[in-house]
Amino acid sequence: MAEVLVYVDHVDGAVRKPTLELLTLARRVGEPVAVALGNGAGDTAAALAEHGAVKVLTSEAAEYADYLVVPKVDALQAAVEQVSPAAVLVPSSAEGKEIAARLALRIGSGIITDAVDLEAGDEGPVATQSVFAAAFTTRSRVSKGAPVITVKPNSAAVEAAPAAGAVEELSVSFSAAATGTKVTARTPRESTGRPELTEAAIVVSGGRGVNGAENFGIIEALADSLGAAVGASRAAVDAGWYPHTNQVGQTGKSVSPQLYIASGISGAIQHRAGMQTSKTIVAVNKDAEAPIFDLVDYGVVGDLFDVVPQLTEEIKARKG
Repeated sequence: MAEVLVYVDHVDGAVRKPTLELLTLARRVGEPVAVALGNGAGDTAAALAEHGAVKVLTSEAAEYADYLVVPKVDALQAAVEQVSPAAVLVPSSAEGKEIAARLALRIGSGIITDAVDLEAGDEGPVATQSVFAAAFTTRSRVSKGAPVITVKPNSAAVEAAPAAGAVEELSVSFSAAATGTKVTARTPRESTGRPELTEAAIVVSGGRGVNGAENFGIIEALADSLGAAVGASRAAVDAGWYPHTNQVGQTGKSVSPQLYIASGISGAIQHRAGMQTSKTIVAVNKDAEAPIFDLVDYGVVGDLFDVVPQLTEEIKARKG
């Protein structure tokens, strides 16, 4: 069976959930070979092997932390030349898509971004995408070279499938461009204790109907009762009620959780483009004609200031 390269997204050896999802998808089209780079790369092997990696290629050079993107592209190119994979899978983050695009250009291959599913085909992997603000679903494959595919978080359930996970050192020769952009400083992001928005299984978002930054505590309380991430519509962000880093939509972040709860959000196409692939969608809005109700699985017509606190208390009572 052909091998499939999986780029590992990790923090000092702690593998992030989107990578484990990629391993699940990779097993559908071949044997997963993980590529772990940077500090702690060797520490990823156990988790990767538990989820199906037959081999783990590691490189812990300082360049991955000291410089932006290009050293990682150099490493993936070296892995492609070593393995001759059937495909290369990369998490669909901002950095992941830049790495994938540069790699595809380097190796002369086609690229598919923001896939939401992957399956084996007679002529290579077939990727499913949700396109044009989620108005259409397409199935496509790359016709030239080893396909480079970025996959959205929450596109597949994580499945354990123990494999050998043999660790091998990846030999990388860095290009002249690798040191072109140097990282001069880092500032740790303040932790809220909530899951990362794009990776969360549950997202609770607030919009114009929240009517002020001081009222977002209602949205946060519901999110915390569910162990969810907090999102916001563009209207709420533009009004200064919540940070842009939490914006869901075409000009914000795209999410695809198991459960998406929209409170006080009308459902403009800009917002729908960022959350329409969510598995189950629930909306709370006092306007029965709001466009969001055309999209939802469950809709509640009512004032969010009445509905959301009651929902939060009910969840707490059931958990308690």
